[in-house]
Amino acid sequence: MNRPNILFYFSDQQRADTLGCYGQKLDISPNLDRLAAEGVLFENAFTAQPVCGPCRALFQTGRYPTEINCYRNGQSLPANVKTVADYMDEAGYDNAYVGKWHLASDRDSYSLPPRTDYETAPIPPERRGGYRGFWRAADVLEATSHGYDGYVFDEEMQKREFRGYRVDCITDFAMEYLDQYKGEKPFFLTISHIEPHHQNDRGRYEGPDGSKERFADYELPEDLKALGGDAAEMYPDYLGCCKSLDSSLGRLIEKLKEMGLYDNTVIIYASDHGCHFKTRNKDEHLMGADDYKRSCHDSSLKVPLVISGPGFRGGKRVKDLVSTASLPKTFLAMAGMDIGNLMIGENLKDLADGKKHQRENRVFAQISESRTGRCIRTEDYLYSVYAPDSDGWQEGSSDYYEEDFLYDLKKDPYQLKNLVRDPEYKEKKKELSKQLLDEIEKAEGVRPAIG
Repeated sequence: MNRPNILFYFSDQQRADTLGCYGQKLDISPNLDRLAAEGVLFENAFTAQPVCGPCRALFQTGRYPTEINCYRNGQSLPANVKTVADYMDEAGYDNAYVGKWHLASDRDSYSLPPRTDYETAPIPPERRGGYRGFWRAADVLEATSHGYDGYVFDEEMQKREFRGYRVDCITDFAMEYLDQYKGEKPFFLTISHIEPHHQNDRGRYEGPDGSKERFADYELPEDLKALGGDAAEMYPDYLGCCKSLDSSLGRLIEKLKEMGLYDNTVIIYASDHGCHFKTRNKDEHLMGADDYKRSCHDSSLKVPLVISGPGFRGGKRVKDLVSTASLPKTFLAMAGMDIGNLMIGENLKDLADGKKHQRENRVFAQISESRTGRCIRTEDYLYSVYAPDSDGWQEGSSDYYEEDFLYDLKKDPYQLKNLVRDPEYKEKKKELSKQLLDEIEKAEGVRPAIG
């Protein structure tokens, strides 16, 4: 079997509608658009956890964050959990990781120093999730760098400083891996960018210099037009970040072609979660005004997902709803491993090939930090619940939830009118409540009450 190389290229906090293949009118993503035209684009892909650390924990383990106590930021990946890198290593793959990790340190709150602190320090091998080879990473990349300049650490725990725009420099480290790659084994290379995430210590997005002018003719998505937030000020730099991500993807594609590796490499482009630009939790219980994600809305949950390469060709567009929780299982299937129920989700190749196996066309997500919440997204509805007496930072789950949001997506595709108290939807809520409880029970092994 000629097993493919696998390149997982993922961004942080990127909305799908920033990209041309998802409807963006500006010239942001010509390289990804071409990749989508060659491969498979999932039109309706959603994260299962719209917070950086928990989603990354899921990407590394194929298990729900609540199962491994990584349901919020500041919780390290448990050492006893078998990871994608462990499986890949057993299968004879050469593993490499570049960029943001966010799974090594432990903190009890953002107002206190971390209990276990690798946020700006080298991550020891036992906290790298099974990656034993090439490593150019920082646990909290936004703490070791800005849009321009910073540092990561290598596999020998040595600081590697960089000067220049961060996306370009992180990509340079990935190119370094490819330059030293000898082809003795297939590779599994993860490139974890932080863009277009805002720079925490500066409270703004840091696109390449000139982004405000370059993308001044932007058109806001309909939800942001209606709800405001800080998008009008921030969107040009946000798009500048996204353009830079695409340019770096193009560099990698050219490198793979030069090396003769492109035709046998599967490239996966995704993001950990989206961004609502301070529109969704601002006036609601529990979070405050500085939130960009952590909600059930498509602005937080809907992400790009393009897969192209061996097994994923033909310029297909899949309309079915999918969860990026399926990526770990799909990676291992690409490498020739069928691990059954050891990981959650489905092998997305089956869906790309039109094999639907009587699947439910809905996705499930766990919400943390802003609230302890759960939601399902179907083709026609978004339904969400929260635990009213629960602290979303301290508690990952609850035995009691109350209804939080309901949107009728045929009438309200931008999720502007919350119908959760509308008596006309009483029966629909009963139906959705049962579906949500089924998903919670499948994911968490308990069936809580919804009041």
